[in-house]
Amino acid sequence: MESYQIFLLLMAVYVLGLIGIGLYFTKRQKSVTDFWLAGRKIGTLGIGFSAASSWMTAGGILAVIGLYMLLGMGSVWGFVAPNVLALLLIALLVGKIKHLPAITQPELLEQRYSSSIRAPVAIIIAIVMILFAVADIIGFSLVLSIFFGLDPVYAAAIVAIAISLYVTLGGFSAVIWTDMLQFILLATFSLIIALVVVNAATTGSADVPAISTSELFGDVSPGWWNPFIVGVPAVMIAIIAIIPGWVTEQDPWQRVWAAKDEKSARTGMILGSFCIFLIFGVVCTVIAISLNHIYPSIPASFADIGMGAMAEAEPALLVYIVSNLSPIAIGLCAVGLAAAAMSSADTFATSGASCLSRDIYQRYIKPDATMKEMMAINRISVLIIIAAATVLSFYIQGIIEAIHIATFIASASYFFPLMGGLYWKRATKEGALAGLIVGAIAQIGLTVVDLANTAPFAPAYLDMIHPILSNHGVIVGMLLSGIAFFGVSLATKPSSTVNLAPFFADEAKKLEEEVTVVDESDPDYKKLIGSLEREVTGDRAIFKLNLEASATVNWDKFVGELKTIHPSWVTPTGVNSVYRLTKGDMLACVSLSRGETEKEIWFASEPMAQDLENHGKEFFSAFKQVSQALENIGILLTLPSGDNY
Repeated sequence: MESYQIFLLLMAVYVLGLIGIGLYFTKRQKSVTDFWLAGRKIGTLGIGFSAASSWMTAGGILAVIGLYMLLGMGSVWGFVAPNVLALLLIALLVGKIKHLPAITQPELLEQRYSSSIRAPVAIIIAIVMILFAVADIIGFSLVLSIFFGLDPVYAAAIVAIAISLYVTLGGFSAVIWTDMLQFILLATFSLIIALVVVNAATTGSADVPAISTSELFGDVSPGWWNPFIVGVPAVMIAIIAIIPGWVTEQDPWQRVWAAKDEKSARTGMILGSFCIFLIFGVVCTVIAISLNHIYPSIPASFADIGMGAMAEAEPALLVYIVSNLSPIAIGLCAVGLAAAAMSSADTFATSGASCLSRDIYQRYIKPDATMKEMMAINRISVLIIIAAATVLSFYIQGIIEAIHIATFIASASYFFPLMGGLYWKRATKEGALAGLIVGAIAQIGLTVVDLANTAPFAPAYLDMIHPILSNHGVIVGMLLSGIAFFGVSLATKPSSTVNLAPFFADEAKKLEEEVTVVDESDPDYKKLIGSLEREVTGDRAIFKLNLEASATVNWDKFVGELKTIHPSWVTPTGVNSVYRLTKGDMLACVSLSRGETEKEIWFASEPMAQDLENHGKEFFSAFKQVSQALENIGILLTLPSGDNY
């Protein structure tokens, strides 16, 4: 059996396994939080392995090995070190991020500022996620091309079909658990390949002399091991250019929100950082040094053609595999690299699709969409992200280049509005919008100018003008965004208490109400408490109640009636999410969303675990108010027991 047939067989088995995981989680989705945030139940290992695997792409591995072959440790600042540092910084921010009332970053920014900023941020994040997915498709295309001679469209088809199936079936839970499986496959593949190429380098061949392992790692070019050989200024520029975009990237924040508690989120991010260091920092280093000994002409060519040598360095590992391993080994390697591509692409497709489906479609096009409709829209959105990434992969050739372009746009556009909104009370919606627009336009413009005026394999056009303009001028883009953000914020009216409460404790106290008084002997209260789903996950308790009305609910009319008779109900991020704002901790407030059908209403709340016993009264008060609003428009609400209220 040939390697391609072996690959197809193994790939089919692997994809079926992923679909099985998706099907397993399908029946466990009883709220929007279940679908988009895995029910906030993920532990340390799930967070850590998933966070690591989302950056361990097939393209990323090949690019890192290629950079090590040509530049040594001085290249770590372009990809590896920012990866490790970004997850460690997110671990420090977990306490601020974890309890924010949002499912996506655009929704969070609408809560902090206003609806005017949600759509622009959603579009920018979708673009960034598409560009990240481009790197996965380029890398996987390289694998299929060298191994089996296939066109790049096959890589996109495999990734798109597999991801659209298991992600849209199981939501973010499927992403987390398939990422764990994919990380294990990737780590196993990387370690075995490292042992194979070290053995090949040390035992020698007709063209390469045999040497000892100590000689292999000791006989490298001067300065190869020095990560600061590029100069401290270049290191600082790279850190400033890359890390802000990765710290504020949506997909690691989703993992923080999905964690069962702060400890799991923080420890998971630290674990993810260590896993990235292990694979990119240690295993890829071993592979690169071994390949340099096996193919000495590749590092030698760097002196003549500079970064043009990456065209040979990036696929060097694949060339070795296809030239020296057995058909079954090639098939296994292809599946391992496919797992690497999917573990990242599913994350980027999920994050980008959530912006298109929840932040664009549900927020502005059809706010009363049911969960069943949203599942379909999310499936279409995943395909849109992958399709757009496929098209762009034919125009963006460099793997790291695609990642950097995406990162720089993120850094220059929404770093200040997002982080400033979390820590600076004086930030306003006008300032956030100004920073976002100015930064995005400036960065996209600088990138286009740089790419249009840079000849193939030549130094970047903007780099030749001044070092401050390196990395497509992202530092200038960030500077302009910061000036617009802070300047316009100071010149405009401060945000309201409702916008500030979820982010600042002193503002939250202004919204606190007296404890709800409920007669616990009330038969209706007992019925409701008996119907509630309650469980503790970490430091939070999760309350759920899925009810069905006696007739189709006109969602806009119902929400309008509810807000009119009970002003404590608010829609800070659109009518698709309705909160009973009786406390500053919005996660603890009872919220409403449309269910699977147009008759269903889903209640949810996530109070602190110590409030578990008393929170049932809060739920009962919310239930009575919702029932009253429905009755006013001629509809009854049915308890799971079948009783109408």
